[in-house]
Amino acid sequence: MAGSDRMTAGPGLVPAVNGALRRVPTWTLYVVGAAWAAWLFWLGLTGGLGAEPINELERRYGELAINLIVAGLAVTPLRRHVGLNFMPFRRAIGVLSFFFVIAHLLVWAVLDVQTLARVWADLLERPYITIGMAGFLLLLPLGLTSNDWSVRRLGGAAWRRLHRLVYPAAVLGALHYVWLAKGFQIEPLLYMAAILGLLALRFRPATRGGRA
Repeated sequence: MAGSDRMTAGPGLVPAVNGALRRVPTWTLYVVGAAWAAWLFWLGLTGGLGAEPINELERRYGELAINLIVAGLAVTPLRRHVGLNFMPFRRAIGVLSFFFVIAHLLVWAVLDVQTLARVWADLLERPYITIGMAGFLLLLPLGLTSNDWSVRRLGGAAWRRLHRLVYPAAVLGALHYVWLAKGFQIEPLLYMAAILGLLALRFRPATRGGRA
């Protein structure tokens, strides 16, 4: 049994949760993510997202993306410092976060801005869009290599080094959200704090009984 500092909610809780997680197939995350994206798009088409459905759909997809990025960053700290093992789902979480980033980008570029000239103008004139695009470009090689073939082709060590690009991409995504918000809003700042905190935990030594 792991040390008591990793099991504050009861001695059998962490093994029980890990056992339940092992029974959940990873493909269910892809199904849920695709269904959620389709449902939001349907709401936008049918008036379920209010008076400005394009802006609302863009916002919803972006928030889902950053939530999934935070969830992906939390996987390793949860395992090392708490003992909860979400590792089998980490790739699915990453792929889904990339999917929602692309959905967010496409709604902005195709449905909102609509022309390449205006896309380019926004990139040059609006710093929060420039920052968001930089974050997307960092995520692009990660999305393209989130498969077994790429792991074999690159080798495990090189693949892991490449996927550390998620760290600066996550910070840029949070900064994009903070800058985008009009006025002082606490929610974007909380996302930034969560991302910085999770990144700090990744470099903190594991608690007694934890795994590196």
